[in-house]
Amino acid sequence: MSYVVTENCIQCRYTDCVEVCPTDCFRQGPNFLVIDPDECIDCGVCAPECPVDAIVPVEEVAENQQLFVALNIELAKQWPVITTRQAPLPEAERWRDASDKLQHLLKDAVTSST
Repeated sequence: MSYVVTENCIQCRYTDCVEVCPTDCFRQGPNFLVIDPDECIDCGVCAPECPVDAIVPVEEVAENQQLFVALNIELAKQWPVITTRQAPLPEAERWRDASDKLQHLLKDAVTSST
């Protein structure tokens, strides 16, 4: 896997990154995006497009964000491809600088898969 979507994306789901991706490697969940490692070609064009700096090279994933490597792999198998830019979530600005958002991803991911 070349790039990983991390916690900053949760509850925001800005999709600026999706439009520039040449391989359609993004997958959309209820309140978060992930990158499919089988599709990502490590071009890096998506990272600077993210307004909340949620996309990082796998080698640079912070210690406290390491679980997002596995989450991207797992959720990319379950969630649909997203190829066009969409509006961010309604509360995105409120959540933009929040921390400890993982609990909201897991709650919403479990809810949406049942």
